[in-house]
Amino acid sequence: MAMKAVISGYGKMGRMVEKTLQEMGIECAGKSEDIRSFDPEVAHESVCIDFTVPAAIRENYRFLAENFKAVVIGTTGWDDIRDEVTAYFRKCGTTMVYASNFSIGVNIFFAVNDFISKKMALTGGYSPYMVEMHHCHKLDAPSGTARSLAEIVDGNMGVKTDIQSVRCGEIPGIHIVGFEGADDRIVLKHEAFSRAGFARGAVEAAIRADRLEGVYDFKDIIFA
Repeated sequence: MAMKAVISGYGKMGRMVEKTLQEMGIECAGKSEDIRSFDPEVAHESVCIDFTVPAAIRENYRFLAENFKAVVIGTTGWDDIRDEVTAYFRKCGTTMVYASNFSIGVNIFFAVNDFISKKMALTGGYSPYMVEMHHCHKLDAPSGTARSLAEIVDGNMGVKTDIQSVRCGEIPGIHIVGFEGADDRIVLKHEAFSRAGFARGAVEAAIRADRLEGVYDFKDIIFA
């Protein structure tokens, strides 16, 4: 059976996801600003792609796990209940793919920072820092992407990275990771040009979620 997708949250990202589904020839079986009012019969046959707000995830994750075939969560700002959410999806036997950022480029950026910070841990002499910049409408700070980067770097180097957040205008997303040494500096940067890359990655995650069983961080399956 061909995959069907349902969009939870129909803001700018939701509309971009809908456009991407159309471009890829995937049926959009519905879209909702209040997913808990969605038809359970349609939900059982569909993969939900969620781009809402942190408060909505807290209210909706049980409904998502209980009713959908699989769920892709692109919303950030719920790290403090991640263990609770993933445990509930496992209990319900519902496939879930989540990420702080579904951009393929950002997931490569994660891998690059993992590689470099491991080398830094072996040599010593460098201290990391991060700057993340987003549009003024973004609700969480630091961004989920920055927190994921810090989790990687801090885990490898045994430090606590300082993160500076900027909220201004309509910046889709910029992440800068610097490693400061006594004699030189290494700077890595990822810049999103639009939301299109996030939408394409989320739809790719939905395609995979439709075929998988279990709970996954996108960065652990995208290159598998």
